[in-house]
Amino acid sequence: MGASLRQRTGGRDRLAAAYGEGVPIPAAVARFNRRVTNRVTTPVLRRLPGFGVVHHVGRRSGRPYRTPVNVFEVDGDYLVALTYGRDADWVRNVMSAGGCELEVRGRRVRCTAPRLEHDPTAARIRLPERPVLRLLGVADFLRLTPRHEGRPGSPTPG
Repeated sequence: MGASLRQRTGGRDRLAAAYGEGVPIPAAVARFNRRVTNRVTTPVLRRLPGFGVVHHVGRRSGRPYRTPVNVFEVDGDYLVALTYGRDADWVRNVMSAGGCELEVRGRRVRCTAPRLEHDPTAARIRLPERPVLRLLGVADFLRLTPRHEGRPGSPTPG
């Protein structure tokens, strides 16, 4: 979302009124991305730094899903930017299941202990991505803890 859209709409206040507080990217964009963009970009994003794919299971349907995300390693954990807000279906699926598999840099890691965190400054995110997340209004993150080798539930080989 560029500055011109913010100027035309009266800024963040009008966007929040139209799309709901805490939802940085509108639902219509999310639907388009889910149906079109994600299918094209997911194979590439699996290997790029700053991106990953969350593998999760629908809490009602039991179906497996893949969701491309912006992900950052922070203090031994993974921090996922919630660009569609904390109430996105995939976030609720991961929270309900108590974890997921995260594909980063071409490998899948079993992650547990999902925790929602609020950080409007995005202070723990790398400097190049921080202004973009702030511009988009992303203030919520999902922290995932990887299971480590040698302990019960070590990372999935792959």
